[in-house]
Amino acid sequence: MNRPISRKEALGGLIVLPALAAAFAVGATGTAEAKGTKAQFKYQDHPNGKQQCSGCALFVPGKTKTAAGVCKVVAGPISPHGWCTAYAPK
Repeated sequence: MNRPISRKEALGGLIVLPALAAAFAVGATGTAEAKGTKAQFKYQDHPNGKQQCSGCALFVPGKTKTAAGVCKVVAGPISPHGWCTAYAPK
């Protein structure tokens, strides 16, 4: 069932879309670009409902299922159980 998008979610998307475009451009061109900060993407080390980094297309897992991984758009170590506004389901 679809629900209306809140103003907060829409404005959050305006921040996320340029970062996602940059991430895909890096993959397409092979050039490195700076990642955003955890604060910029409102990263938290716990899930947002059922959404968590391990289910995100931008997450690169660590060596084990519970080890920290990295994100294609957020700098620093990322918990597989974390979440941020760049979340994009696989």
